[in-house]
Amino acid sequence: MAVRDHDWKTPLRRMPRSVWVLGFVSLLMDVSSEMIQALLPVWMVVGLGASTLAVGLIEGIAEATASIVKVFSGVVSDRLGERKRLAVLGYGLAAATKPIFPLAGTLGWIVAARFVDRVGKGIRGAPRDALVTDIVPPDLRGAAFGLRQSLDTIGAVVGPLLAVVLMAASGEAHRLVFWVAVVPAVISVALLIFAVRDPAPETRLAARPAPTWGEALALPRACWGVVAVAAVFTLARFSEAFLLLRAQSIGLGVAWSPMVMVAMNVAYALSAYPVGALSDRIGRRGLLRIGLVLLVVADGILAFPTGVATLMGGAVLWGLHMGFTQGIFAAMVADHAPAHLRGTAFGVYNLVCGVALFAASLGAGALWETIGPAATFLAGVLFALLTLAASAAPRIVGD
Repeated sequence: MAVRDHDWKTPLRRMPRSVWVLGFVSLLMDVSSEMIQALLPVWMVVGLGASTLAVGLIEGIAEATASIVKVFSGVVSDRLGERKRLAVLGYGLAAATKPIFPLAGTLGWIVAARFVDRVGKGIRGAPRDALVTDIVPPDLRGAAFGLRQSLDTIGAVVGPLLAVVLMAASGEAHRLVFWVAVVPAVISVALLIFAVRDPAPETRLAARPAPTWGEALALPRACWGVVAVAAVFTLARFSEAFLLLRAQSIGLGVAWSPMVMVAMNVAYALSAYPVGALSDRIGRRGLLRIGLVLLVVADGILAFPTGVATLMGGAVLWGLHMGFTQGIFAAMVADHAPAHLRGTAFGVYNLVCGVALFAASLGAGALWETIGPAATFLAGVLFALLTLAASAAPRIVGD
């Protein structure tokens, strides 16, 4: 396809201001969340005595909770005809939970904090993605979701780096790191409240009765195809907590284990926007399949790492596969969802993927406990290959 007068900077110049701001809101919240999450799985195992099966169960429940809530927040956002208020509520709830982590003395408090934090994520997710779709023209959807993912993931790079620096400077004081993580979360909510604007009144959807389950089930076949492929894909990409546990399993110290997340998220951040922008020009399916191949290779390497270098290489490939898939899946949902059901469509997509992530994380923890780490990642290879086969069928998912 001819490039015409497009270049990599053109979509960025045309991008609405509110999309940029939403990206920085996500960036700051991710700095906060990843400062905590980069240390939490290993701390639960080493400091609080949890098993890897328990970590998988906790992470699975947390992410599944977020996804279930996204269905209802998406439906409500369609009913109200506006998205921002729900996004503020979701980000605000997540920010309010951050002080619980440094105050927690038992695993029960951690579980409660993760649960409430993920409720906040669930409330904000579908309305935010629907808001991005409402704001941008169709020919910028891939670029918009890629940009938001890139900015979000920059936060996921900065967060673990700050955690490493603070851990080294404080003598591995986990609670200090958790307290510092409160600050960017609060700034994120303030930025959302004061700097993000709803779409212009003439383009905003009018308030309407809540969509029925019949309407949700009547989403276009191509939209359900995207959801189905994404669900199988999610079975292959269990919680990133297992990357941290893999680092610990080969002897990487607790203070340095967040560097695995840094390597992964640098690759993710650098690839998400270019891939999203490219998908607007050449189509999405081929790029999605490249991402699946990257996941197969990443899981294969992580199943049998020979040292820190190969571990980091696997983490980089894992990050690249995220850059080639996450924004594209979101853009494909936006492509096929009717305007009045965008929030509902994103909610259904996130619900199905969340249930799959719960199953994947629980299964990953069980395989780790009963067979070993290699079995966890080899199962990921199997499901990635199944997704690759499904994505090749045009009747299952459109471009």
